[in-house]
Amino acid sequence: MVKILLGLVAAVVIAVGGFFGFEYYTQHRITREVDAAFEQIRASGGKASHGKVSFDLKSRTLRVDDIATESATQPPMRVKVASITASGLGQPDATRFSADTIEAIDLEINASMPAGADWQVTYKMPRIAAKDFSGPASLPRPPASSSTIDLYRLLIEQFGALTASSITAPSVAGTMNSGNPALGKGEFAYSNLALRDIKAGRIAAATIDRMTFTATSQPKGKPEKVTGDLANLAAQDVDTLAAAAILDPKRANDDQYYRVYRQISAGAYTITSGQGPVVRIEGLTADDIGARPSRLQLAALLATIPSGTAQPTPAQAREMMERMAKIYEGVRIGNAEMRGFSMEMPEGGFKLASMRFSLENGKTGEFAVEGFDGRTPQGPVKLSRFALKSVDIAGLLRMTAQFSNPAQPPSPDLALGMISLIEGAELKGFTAPYKNTGRPLNVDLVSLDWGQFVGPIPSKARLTAKMSGPLDTTHPGQRMLIAAGLDKMAIDLDLGTAWTEASRSFVLEPATVELGGMLKASARVSLANVPREVFSINPLQAAAMATKIEAGTIELTLRDLGGVDLAVAHYARTQNISRDAARKAIVDDIRNSATTSGASDADAVAAAEALARFIETPRTTLTLKLTPVGKVSAMQLFQALKLDPLDALSKFRIESTTAL
Repeated sequence: MVKILLGLVAAVVIAVGGFFGFEYYTQHRITREVDAAFEQIRASGGKASHGKVSFDLKSRTLRVDDIATESATQPPMRVKVASITASGLGQPDATRFSADTIEAIDLEINASMPAGADWQVTYKMPRIAAKDFSGPASLPRPPASSSTIDLYRLLIEQFGALTASSITAPSVAGTMNSGNPALGKGEFAYSNLALRDIKAGRIAAATIDRMTFTATSQPKGKPEKVTGDLANLAAQDVDTLAAAAILDPKRANDDQYYRVYRQISAGAYTITSGQGPVVRIEGLTADDIGARPSRLQLAALLATIPSGTAQPTPAQAREMMERMAKIYEGVRIGNAEMRGFSMEMPEGGFKLASMRFSLENGKTGEFAVEGFDGRTPQGPVKLSRFALKSVDIAGLLRMTAQFSNPAQPPSPDLALGMISLIEGAELKGFTAPYKNTGRPLNVDLVSLDWGQFVGPIPSKARLTAKMSGPLDTTHPGQRMLIAAGLDKMAIDLDLGTAWTEASRSFVLEPATVELGGMLKASARVSLANVPREVFSINPLQAAAMATKIEAGTIELTLRDLGGVDLAVAHYARTQNISRDAARKAIVDDIRNSATTSGASDADAVAAAEALARFIETPRTTLTLKLTPVGKVSAMQLFQALKLDPLDALSKFRIESTTAL
């Protein structure tokens, strides 16, 4: 019995001793592996050190204290951690390890950016934790170069090898210092940073409950302070490997777009400056954000930024603008929307309901603002919608770069080329005070489109406008209308032009204008034998080619809406006669002039008779159709209209009618 008891005690002692022996062996082995990982950093030229390493076999928990590393890249990146604890450790295979949780305490990251000034950025996180973590069992091979860009790319690619159900940090604080008082420095903070469902370089959701920042600078020797507060920042379906592609020099010829974010959204955003306005945005959304590596080589962009505060040379400025143009060509945004924008200023603020745009290949599909509401000393200003159609931002930057050298002013064709960078504009629902009348100017619609360029000159255009406003008692040309009892004027305009190269024809159609309560007119004017060279920016060449242009058919229609009566009433007042007498005098003068000047031209006499009937009978419609007799030079016709209108009309067959 005693032997059995002694044997049992011995077995227990051996088992306990074996357990502690194995735990000691495991502790020693893990310490060696940690040391080997840190030695790998030192072997690549960096610095790395750590404090105590402890491992609990029962809970499979590893803790490493007092970690400090510095990369070999220039500028270096420095990382300090008070402690890292990994619990529930496992090794599914020889190349990976897993942990139920990993927690880092007092993490601090300091990085420099080669951006022309001595930019320093520091992040501090009191606690950051990952759950259900899995990652590579060894550190990646360090980059061959000492570039910070290469280090960032390596870190992003390494992140792509991790999986975790979540990574959270209750708070993040940071500082940024440019090293230049004019550019300034700042502080920022995030609360409740969370990454969810991380796998294969993709993050299902990244959220921040709140972000604040404070920036100070002295651009003109006087201190300026700006603060900001952003709520509910979120990114959905983040692809970090796509982001790493723009840092890879091997992808410099990759012209494909890679989606980085499915959506980015944010809640209320407020920016306040000490001497400036208070800006507030109620919400932001951007969908389908992609990147094109061939246009987003950040290392090349940073290399063009001049160091110090010296004014860049024209060549440097052009290179920087070219790189900026490539950035716009390298970013794709399916749709972006800003909602509830407002700006408060001492002299009066304004509000904007929304701003929308898309971006691809350096161009916006449409840039639109809606719901503008502001005030001026004369009264309120409102705008329902303003839109620019297909703005070529990249082209605008490249063209602006050509203006950077004062010693070489831009050529005329370059200046005209600005027109082709926008396809059109539209304005709706604009209301503003008209001078000091106390009454508004209303613009229901102004729409302008152009295209079909011949060099820098558009050969096709369309203008539509509908507006109304009060008449100005101080304007001599409007006093007649005011005296006739009108207090406002409405205009409805539609003009279109188009040149067809195959037929060498140019047409003004439609061409309609309506003056509210007075007159409605429409026209169709055609020109023949219009050569392509007439659209030249060389005035001598354009003038020479214009001599070949021939006049085509001209159709005019006038509908009296009350304008004839207004003209008769004005004539009656100036002549101090009755309206009937004034009307008769005008009609007789038209008939007598036609009989005297155009007795040999029956068409001209008939046209004058139609005009007389138009004046004689209010609210009628006058139609004129002029068909050229043979070939009529357009240039000679214009000169004849100035010197002798009847002689000019004699070159046409005139058909005229009046109708109610």
